[in-house]
Amino acid sequence: MSHTAAPKPATARKSSALSGAARVPGDKSISHRSFMFGGLASGETRITGLLEGEDVMRTGAAMKAMGAHIEKRGAEWVIRGTGNGALLQPEGPLDFGNAGTGSRLTMGLVGTYDMETTFIGDASLSGRPMGRVLEPLRQMGVQVLKATPGDRMPITLHGPKHAAPITYRVPMASAQVKSAVLLAGLNTPGVTTVIEPVMTRDHTEKMLKGFGANLSVETDERGVRHIFIEGQGKLTGQTIAVPGDPSSAGFPLVAALIVPGSDIT
Repeated sequence: MSHTAAPKPATARKSSALSGAARVPGDKSISHRSFMFGGLASGETRITGLLEGEDVMRTGAAMKAMGAHIEKRGAEWVIRGTGNGALLQPEGPLDFGNAGTGSRLTMGLVGTYDMETTFIGDASLSGRPMGRVLEPLRQMGVQVLKATPGDRMPITLHGPKHAAPITYRVPMASAQVKSAVLLAGLNTPGVTTVIEPVMTRDHTEKMLKGFGANLSVETDERGVRHIFIEGQGKLTGQTIAVPGDPSSAGFPLVAALIVPGSDIT
């Protein structure tokens, strides 16, 4: 609307009874990880139900830039991965747009590779600090060659020849930080340990185990989780049916509840 146009009031009218079927979009967190782990695993991964939003597609593009073969066949995504430890140095920056999850997890995934990787994003993503992820990576030997003040994008990383396994206590409840350290541990010799005082969503742990990673979880008497991952093991492609996102199901659910006589499946 131009600055000279007169404002127009918005009008809401009561709807008649709603009917039909609503397809709930795929879970975003699982979709990101499906592209990442499928792109890293040996063999073929097949994915149905993937959330095909821009953020997830950015993660897929990043994995393609590092050697994974990703294509859509009908309603299914088919990936031929590089194999763990065999990602290639991308020819240009990895552009994540506004994908915070994709960028932070990928920093962990590629940070321990002996290669140079640059991460860029849109104005919003470039304004977000990445220090929470970069701190444990630095402890593993990753060099931050370039970063905007405050550990913001553009960020260029170069991994060590031999990354060092660490024991890292996550200082805040963050599934992204936890996941970034675990993914860095995939290409690190020995056992990397993440201590999680407050449990966050555990998609990364469950999916890595499903792909064949040597990962175990122990919970002590105080409820603190200790997650152990042994690096440089083999991941094997899987068949994944991405479940629907419960938060997205809320929209048709609420609509059906507030409009009498509605029948939505």
